[in-house]
Amino acid sequence: MRHLTPSDRLIHQFDTVLRTLVPHAAQPSRPSPSMGVDDEPLDERERERAIGLMRINHTGEVCAQALYQGQGLTAKLPDTREQMEQAAQEEIDHLAWCDERLEELGGRTSLLNPVFYAASFGLGAVAGAVGDRVSLGFVAATEEQVGKHLDEHLETLPAGDRRSRAVLAQMREDEAHHERWALEAGGARFPAPVKLGMRLMSKVMTKSVYKL
Repeated sequence: MRHLTPSDRLIHQFDTVLRTLVPHAAQPSRPSPSMGVDDEPLDERERERAIGLMRINHTGEVCAQALYQGQGLTAKLPDTREQMEQAAQEEIDHLAWCDERLEELGGRTSLLNPVFYAASFGLGAVAGAVGDRVSLGFVAATEEQVGKHLDEHLETLPAGDRRSRAVLAQMREDEAHHERWALEAGGARFPAPVKLGMRLMSKVMTKSVYKL
């Protein structure tokens, strides 16, 4: 495999930003779990509810992309950097699935995505610069928070929205895998106060993008 130069990495980062922030640009490596799943009819209120929840999940995947890219850029060990980049590629599937489902529901992605991407990239880069153990711990703690959001959304989606539920169920399985990988790779277990702060930050994101 050819060694990537700083210019190569810069081009790769720019390509990732475009694929993350431009609607319908992300190309999944796996078909959507919603294929072959039929919805029950949704009324307008249910449809708007589903759009809001899937918009939150899409923005969560935008943040995940940015975190992994920032961490991969500053990770100390090559193996850790490669694992971060692999995890980010897997998250592309989630991003594309949520984007596709939003389009099916007649919704759109959040207008605040560029802001959350920039903030998450910065956090990831700082975590990676501190050290791989902290960076991996940050991945684990983040995926734990994402898992809790997905559990809540699986419970609160309209009962007839089976296609969105199929997407979120697969995402939940993948995020649990990423959390386990990060801890098994040596990630630090963050203390409760740090996780509480992360939970409060995630609430800001979910409240702001539900409508925007």
